[in-house]
Amino acid sequence: MPTEDAHGRGRPAGGAASGALLLCRAAPAAVAPAAHLLREPMLLAGAGEGWSVLVPEGRPWRHGGEHVDRVLTGWATALAVAAPWPVLALWWDADRAGYTLAAGFRRPVGYVWLANGTAAGEDEAMRTFAARLDLDPVLDVQALDHLTRPDTDADARARLRGLLAVLTRAGVDLPAGLDPGAATDQLRQAALRSNGVRELEAHGLREALRSELDAVERAALAPWLPWAATPQARALGAAQLATGLSLALWGLRRHSGGWTAAGALLLAHGALGLTHALTHPRD
Repeated sequence: MPTEDAHGRGRPAGGAASGALLLCRAAPAAVAPAAHLLREPMLLAGAGEGWSVLVPEGRPWRHGGEHVDRVLTGWATALAVAAPWPVLALWWDADRAGYTLAAGFRRPVGYVWLANGTAAGEDEAMRTFAARLDLDPVLDVQALDHLTRPDTDADARARLRGLLAVLTRAGVDLPAGLDPGAATDQLRQAALRSNGVRELEAHGLREALRSELDAVERAALAPWLPWAATPQARALGAAQLATGLSLALWGLRRHSGGWTAAGALLLAHGALGLTHALTHPRD
């Protein structure tokens, strides 16, 4: 039986049994600059029209003793606040599987299944998930609702495959071999065989920010950009500083690399925006 930590949660069950994918609702060219901010080696590939998939190397849970779900929630949150598109994290280990959907500054929504497929989440989470991804409010919601009901033939990983089946109607088409339940090494090998795959190395924060800002500059977000020196940019910078400090401190206390990275990203964005507003006042 799995052991439990001080919070009543199962300890990491071992890297070989764990895996994760990050689905981004954007083209790979838009995802790459933001993904550099996570400072984690990843493989990036297209995953259908308007979608990309990131396959992480997985050092935090394979060698660092962290929970894969905590790491992925932090990463998804960091990516979502750095870009104008939602991020869906799929994760699994020996005991559980689940997802986290992050979109902007809204609270992430997630769902968990135990290894045997028993639902351990709230039905409202599925409805929120469908609404945030603009899924069909009837057909898709019914299919998602089925994933929360008892089914002796569906384990946790079958539930994730069912979730992906629903997302195919939203354009998701994962490269062959990127299957929920596969070990991290298997996922990376499969990703390397896909067309147009890109290897993202772990760059320093300074270089990552420059790359990310170059990409965002081309987006229709001018009033919110750090160098715009507008009231919107200043307000966003202040909010990012406050939120980033809280997230970073919480992550450090919990020894969570994912949440610490999310906090560091917000702090960097907020500091950049406020600094530029002070040194380059708008005429």
